[in-house]
Amino acid sequence: MYLDPATLLIASSATTFLVGTLLLVAGRESQGSRSLSLWGAAHLIGAIGSVGIALRDQVPDLLSIGLANVLVQAAYGLIWSGVRSFEGRSIRLGVAFVGAIFWCVLCLVPAFYASVTLRILYGSAVATLYCSSAAVEIWRGRAERLASRVPAFTVLGLHGAVYFVRIPPTLTAPQLGSNPIATPWVAILCFVTMLFSIASAFTFLALVKERAEREQRIAASTDALTGVHNRRAFAKAAESILAEHRDSVLLLIDLDRFKAVNDSYGHAVGDAVLVSFCAMATSLLPQDALLGRLGGEEFACLLPDASPEEALARAEELRRTFAQLFVAEFPELRVSVSIGIAQACGVGGYEILMHCADMALYTAKNGGRDQVAMAKMPAGQSADGQGRIPDCALIARRDCVPAFTARERSPYRPGSKSA
Repeated sequence: MYLDPATLLIASSATTFLVGTLLLVAGRESQGSRSLSLWGAAHLIGAIGSVGIALRDQVPDLLSIGLANVLVQAAYGLIWSGVRSFEGRSIRLGVAFVGAIFWCVLCLVPAFYASVTLRILYGSAVATLYCSSAAVEIWRGRAERLASRVPAFTVLGLHGAVYFVRIPPTLTAPQLGSNPIATPWVAILCFVTMLFSIASAFTFLALVKERAEREQRIAASTDALTGVHNRRAFAKAAESILAEHRDSVLLLIDLDRFKAVNDSYGHAVGDAVLVSFCAMATSLLPQDALLGRLGGEEFACLLPDASPEEALARAEELRRTFAQLFVAEFPELRVSVSIGIAQACGVGGYEILMHCADMALYTAKNGGRDQVAMAKMPAGQSADGQGRIPDCALIARRDCVPAFTARERSPYRPGSKSA
């Protein structure tokens, strides 16, 4: 069966045009996604250029050789720019259009303009370079785990590889005649281009969708002000950690007299204090620590597989460091935290552990604030199968007697060194 190369090229162009339209519409619907818009524009421009190439000998060479190839090479540059935009990097349109601009310059050279072989070599090299570069950009962003990242890398890499494979045969067996589309390679490239258009549409749309869903999940589980886990996300993650690490330790943290800070200095300063505490805690706590904001000025931190001594040392470090917070605009501002510690000891669940830590925090507060208190988990207590805390939780509350209370610190003086 013989398929006319020009007909295949038109069919490929139609497919590419439809894909470009789909990507542009999707970009508009996704509140101005620049990457989708760039990819859509690339497919539309490439489709128009392919039609111009298919009309060789039917339209002037200036359009079929000059303008058509300029559009195709600009399309590959825009695909690369779209990938860079998706990865949060500058789109660099000047670099994206270098291939097309240089084509215009080369076409002014009679030897290049008259040589089918040189034109094919240049066009294949440009497509290979931009597709390979786009694949590299996708791979550079692999720290953001998206399921469609590997397929996108594969699609771009394979498309560039097809054009690269085209180069050696062109060198060893140059095209005959003046019409390069009347060759088997055109049929192959048309088929590959149709596959690329369809596959790229799926992968590009999937990448944008997966990122949007990931951002929504993060937003739903993150405290908007401080960037740490919110109450629900912390509880869920803590229950999962406790199921695997039975000897974990919970720190329940409360910023002392925080209402007075808001009343005296305003909510903007209060918010800054909360953000500063989370930034400090994140830098001091181990990487596997789970930090969350339970509400207002109350925070919790779960240390997996930590000993009471280690938890106490961490809590003391948090207390001392936060007490040294200095705001230049308000040198008289003093801040401190009270911390209650409870050890899971391999029994009980999240709710009982939280109750014990809460009782320890209550003791630290009653002891004058700016203190650390530790409580022990009552042996053999756990929630029932329906998640309700049984009567033994009352025993847990009575048994949460502080085993340690830190000595109150000396008054803070600006410029003084920590103890």
